[in-house]
Amino acid sequence: MSAGWVAGAVRARAMADRYPGAAGAREIAMCPSLDEALRRLAGTPYVRYTRETAGLAGAQHAVAATLLWHLRVLAGWLPRGGARLLVPLVSGFEVANVVARLASPNGPGTGTAGPPYRLGALETAWRRLAETGTPAELRAALAASAWGDPGGDTPWAMVTGMRMAAVRRTALNVPQARKWAVARAALLTARELFVHARSLPEPVRRDAARLLGGRAPDAASYREFREGLPGSARRLLADVEEPAGLWRAEVRWWRVVRDDGVALLRDGSPGPGVVVGAVALLSVDAWRMRAALESAARGGSLGEAFDALA
Repeated sequence: MSAGWVAGAVRARAMADRYPGAAGAREIAMCPSLDEALRRLAGTPYVRYTRETAGLAGAQHAVAATLLWHLRVLAGWLPRGGARLLVPLVSGFEVANVVARLASPNGPGTGTAGPPYRLGALETAWRRLAETGTPAELRAALAASAWGDPGGDTPWAMVTGMRMAAVRRTALNVPQARKWAVARAALLTARELFVHARSLPEPVRRDAARLLGGRAPDAASYREFREGLPGSARRLLADVEEPAGLWRAEVRWWRVVRDDGVALLRDGSPGPGVVVGAVALLSVDAWRMRAALESAARGGSLGEAFDALA
């Protein structure tokens, strides 16, 4: 293994060790107010962006921005070309930027929880997407990039297309995360078909079929959908009898990512697996911390989703 991967693995483990973890998140979740939670957050690695935030949405955005910053730092420690491993794993930040742009007629950062996430070398096509002015231009820019054509220029079609494309790209380019990507594709497809009752745009349906097989994306009922899933995704939804309970599968997905991340990080061989494991654990920690801040904003009342993961 090259010296670059050894250095990256050492840095990845060090980053994961510094984050608050379940115990730290629970302490913040039980704070009687958001202000108190933010004061405690100042003693964690999340201080970089949370120091000057106000309000729950701003604080949650700052937590996510801190995670992205640390992943950009980690990418800088990897050998030449190693950062490509992280690009699919952080693509959700680019999706979030597009969501904010579509929701704000005056451009990203206006009327949103915070400024656009800065991806630097980990971006896919954000600078090009940010320059577009109309939905048709945005769709064309997506189609000309690694994102691919979302199949429509409505906000829903473009965001759904990007989310499924992110899953596809992760499955193809990050073998350690393929199981997570397949399960995420199942959750995304189930929500669109059986919660929102929307047919998938053709490019999204194709990507879903590649990951889930042909039966699930074309299922006429939620039961038929579950029965058509591949093994790991079927287990994720095993006790979720109705689409309204998909939130439980979402929490279970985060638990799987957490447990697999721990296993990858403990692998004694420095290399991509250790880095992917660290990204998994840092992402879980940020998800958990965002939920903890929401609990503190409610006066320290722990939510069921937070409790299930923490």
